[in-house]
Amino acid sequence: MHNALMESSAAETGDASPEDLITAVEHLVRYVRLSARAGGLSTAASSALARLSREGPQRLTELARAEGVSQPGATQLVTRLERAGLVRRSADARDGRGVIVGLTPTGRDVLEQRRAERSRAFQRLLGELTEPERRATGTALLALARVIEDGRDPV
Repeated sequence: MHNALMESSAAETGDASPEDLITAVEHLVRYVRLSARAGGLSTAASSALARLSREGPQRLTELARAEGVSQPGATQLVTRLERAGLVRRSADARDGRGVIVGLTPTGRDVLEQRRAERSRAFQRLLGELTEPERRATGTALLALARVIEDGRDPV
C-alpha cells in the first residue's frame, strides 16, 4: 500500500476515507490477482472460469452478459479456453441454436490451483496482521461479500 495510507492515523483509528478504503481494496485485489499463476490465464479468463465453477454451465450469451463483455468478445475468450482444454462447448438442449459452456476437469483443476495460490498469498498477508486486525479483516470482508451477494448493483 502507498506510504501515505500506511502512515496515516486513519489506518490506526479506523476513520479511513472512502478513497483510502478503495485504494486499499485495489492494492489487495492486485496482490491476490497477481499471486495466481497456474494456467497463465488473463484476468478475463480467470473470471469466466470462476463464474462457470460457481454457477455451472451456461449459455454463451449469459456468460457474456454476466462478465460484462460483448458476445464476440466472449466467443473469442471461450475459443481460447476451449483450445487450452479448460472449457467445453455443447449445444443447448432447449434451443439447438444456442451454445452451453462448461468447465472441463482440466479447467476445474487449473481453477483450484489458482485458488490455492491466491489463498496462500492472502494467508501471507494475514500473517502480517495482529490478531485483532485479522478478526476485523475477516468480519469486514465477509460483511462486504454478503452485501454484494444480496444483489447490490455497483452503479
